[in-house]
Amino acid sequence: MTRTVPVAGADAAGPRSPDEALDAAVVHLRGLQAPEGWWKGELATNVTMDAEDLLLREFLGIRGADETAEAARWIRSQQRPDGTWATFHDGPGDLSTTVEAWVALRLAGDPPEAEHMLAAARFVRAEGGLERSRVFTRIWLALFGLWSWDELPDLPPELVFLPRWFPLNIYDWACWARQTIVPLTVVVTLRPVRPLPFAIDELRTGAVRPAPARPWTWSGAFQRLDRVLHAYARGSLHPFRHTALRRAGEWILRRQEADGSWGGIQPPWVYSLLALHLLGYPLDHPAVRAGIAGLDGFLIREPIPQGVARRLEACQSPVWDSALALVALLDAGVAADDPAVLGVSDWLLDEEIRVPGDWAVRRPELAPGGWAFEFANDGYPDTDDTAEVILGLRRVALGDRGRLRAAIDRGTAWLTGMQSRDGGWGAFDADNTRTLGLHLPFCDFGAIIDPPSADVTAHIVEALAAEGMAEGQACRRGVRWLLDAQEPGGSWFGRWGANHVYGTGAVVPALVAAGVPATARCVHRAVTWLERHQNPDGGWGEDLRSYRDPAWIGHGTSTASQTAWALLALLAAGERSDAVARGVRWLCQTQRRDGSWDEPQFTGTGFPGDFYINYHLYRLVFPVSALGRYVRGRDPSDVGGGS
Repeated sequence: MTRTVPVAGADAAGPRSPDEALDAAVVHLRGLQAPEGWWKGELATNVTMDAEDLLLREFLGIRGADETAEAARWIRSQQRPDGTWATFHDGPGDLSTTVEAWVALRLAGDPPEAEHMLAAARFVRAEGGLERSRVFTRIWLALFGLWSWDELPDLPPELVFLPRWFPLNIYDWACWARQTIVPLTVVVTLRPVRPLPFAIDELRTGAVRPAPARPWTWSGAFQRLDRVLHAYARGSLHPFRHTALRRAGEWILRRQEADGSWGGIQPPWVYSLLALHLLGYPLDHPAVRAGIAGLDGFLIREPIPQGVARRLEACQSPVWDSALALVALLDAGVAADDPAVLGVSDWLLDEEIRVPGDWAVRRPELAPGGWAFEFANDGYPDTDDTAEVILGLRRVALGDRGRLRAAIDRGTAWLTGMQSRDGGWGAFDADNTRTLGLHLPFCDFGAIIDPPSADVTAHIVEALAAEGMAEGQACRRGVRWLLDAQEPGGSWFGRWGANHVYGTGAVVPALVAAGVPATARCVHRAVTWLERHQNPDGGWGEDLRSYRDPAWIGHGTSTASQTAWALLALLAAGERSDAVARGVRWLCQTQRRDGSWDEPQFTGTGFPGDFYINYHLYRLVFPVSALGRYVRGRDPSDVGGGS
């Protein structure tokens, strides 16, 4: 169901003491809980979601005038004065995002000679034009005859036949990439074209394709293999290819979730709908109908000065948000049997996944248990959510202790079994580390594998330690992995949050919880790094450009979530320094009257360097945890909450 969001209008609260700030934030957080027990903040990304939603509906023949006008209002409202669209707040203009926004606005009727369209086109040409846009963008253009399929990399559907031990089989891809690649093999093979009544020559430069890489490099070899695949694809659809397409369609259908989505995320969702449609499934087929209807649940309608606008969430994060909110309330001193605590605990227990998913390909003997990120994603539980849920549930006073303990035990067993060979943990799969696919001509956007990361490994180490497993082999190996992953400057890289502040804010509490002394050199180096990167105003911030430009590492506008991450690390290390006092003061001074914080900056990461997220609840749950631990002065090893 479409959700309507009121216009925010609170201002700064003025100076508050830490106790007062914490109380106000807890009241605000309580007020956001759904009657069913969960929390869910908006997951904001960029206008490619809205542009591609319009293009999908145009291709399927279901685009309506009202939804087009509302989406176009939102896209226009996000254009910056220089004519560009970015992938995160205050970030640089992005070529492919601007191309897709421009095409969507043309679809909505904006004339190319309008000033905002001219400005966007100038930027696109200056950045190399359509010819330099990412492959995904040019696939959308090819669907409408605005780019040649011959100029795109080939993706043979025969990939579904590759055995699991063979390089480039679909289980070598990260789960999000796997769910996207399989339907795209159908789309790229069938090469549909449904022309639009306009051209996009304004965005072209006429630049020639770059010369291929040297043939003895992996990239060069794959570029030449792509020519072979194109020649193979030019033949008629022979029986083997027909079988591959049918198998791909069956694979897609088996992975549709109860809410109509695929994986609960936009890319595989839209491409799966396109693939099924092209394979002949009509719009009234149950799977297609459910998929289209499910998109409405990801829409947000909001009044803006130009009228009602609508935007599409790329994903929804109720399990993650609810686990973080639970930990935050408990950190703030809310009773373990408080109705809000019990309500979210019951809901989380109901969300436990008890069936195997794609993760079982590499862990076939492992019993299921754990939690996913979304409302409906039974095929892809993830280790990060599972760890955070355990860190919260283990602290609640639920009446049915047997049910609670059984779920936690299943979750910890599943986490232990999902450890990779090197001792770390990826988010969705174990040992998803083959890098060969990174050299494919198709792979110019987003992470395509799911190797272990410091932030995920830290959350799991912390959960295992909280469960009394600090001396177990899995936890010890995880600690060793984290110690080996520490950066030369003392920080840790953050895969799923921005960036070294997030990674360091996750790892230090985990190491201390696992028994590493707060006086250890690794902890001291992390504390020193955080203190050196504190902003003059007392807060912490790290711009997302740090994923591509090391000069930005640890530098950026202070934000509530990043300040809280730094404080969580410092408090876990036993610090009661001036840096801690200044960070707490910054949170107190910047809190809004309603108990929340402003945070237009994006501090979440989808794909480092390519796709970023503004989790609207981060600005609240992490400050509540940090202030709660500061005010209560608890022993960091007894906190039991994730970072």
